[in-house]
Amino acid sequence: MCRNIRMLFNFDPPATPAELRASALQFVRKLSGFNSPSQANRAAFERAVDEVADAARRLLDALVTTAAPRDRETEAAKARARAQQRFGPVRRRRGGPVVGRR
Repeated sequence: MCRNIRMLFNFDPPATPAELRASALQFVRKLSGFNSPSQANRAAFERAVDEVADAARRLLDALVTTAAPRDRETEAAKARARAQQRFGPVRRRRGGPVVGRR
């Protein structure tokens, strides 16, 4: 699950509320062990996601750097290159969806 948490600091444009919430959701899922909480735990789970997202926003707003902002497309291309190096090229069915890596 934690592999899905992305670095959100120092991007242009800045991280969106949706990106912060998605990251907070992954973090709370990892901590709680729940992918989807029961009705009894739903309120506490959602409250935790909201609080983590708020804390993440405050953190990102408070951080400073002298580095130039990163470009999302450039970083995504680097990540794809690392994945290809690690797992090999993506196999595709003829005209169809991705079927896996080899």
